[in-house]
Amino acid sequence: MCRKKDLPILEDIQSVIFDLDGTLVDSMWLWHDIDVEFLGMRGLALPETYQRDIEGMSFTETAIYTKDLFQLSESVEELKEIWNQMAIKKYTYEVPFKPGAEEFLKYCREQGISVGIATSNSRDLVEAVAGALHFGDYIQEIVTACEVKRGKPAPDVYLEAASRLQAQPERCLVFEDVPMGILAGKNAGMRVCAVEDDFSLALKEEKKGLADYYISDFHEVFA
Repeated sequence: MCRKKDLPILEDIQSVIFDLDGTLVDSMWLWHDIDVEFLGMRGLALPETYQRDIEGMSFTETAIYTKDLFQLSESVEELKEIWNQMAIKKYTYEVPFKPGAEEFLKYCREQGISVGIATSNSRDLVEAVAGALHFGDYIQEIVTACEVKRGKPAPDVYLEAASRLQAQPERCLVFEDVPMGILAGKNAGMRVCAVEDDFSLALKEEKKGLADYYISDFHEVFA
């Protein structure tokens, strides 16, 4: 195992904060399927720009946006519950760590670096995958964007995570997979490492331009 001094990306870093979907776990694939199924049951087609339009929104903000966009009869809370029920089995049984992520989490624990999650997802789904992958072994704090005033690219969720970790923002390192999340980390005054994900491959150059670092997977942190 590398010593901390061998990892320049962690120089002067007190806390590491991860986005969840597409960053720490491989889960973005399931949301396209859920969106198609959800809208299809209502006789609606998934707009090509929908996923990019909701990028960074909290679970609640996404429900509000979707309800207004498609003039849906369900309440915001009902939409969130429907999506939770459609996704929870997959989060429990089908969502794995991104390559090298668990090894990196173990390394942070060994080095005394505190770890948090700052996600736009619902707490129900975070807790489902956290239980399946035993996040509690590595992660001290989980913050969802529904718990703060504004979703990404606003810095709120990352600043709240840093506060709970008792870490100075400038000594936090964020891992993110999409531009709105990268901007949220940068707006919080933190260093940001962009993580490659199949869902956002077309945005690779944009992500590289926004972030301080870029990795194809977490094994590269140790390279």
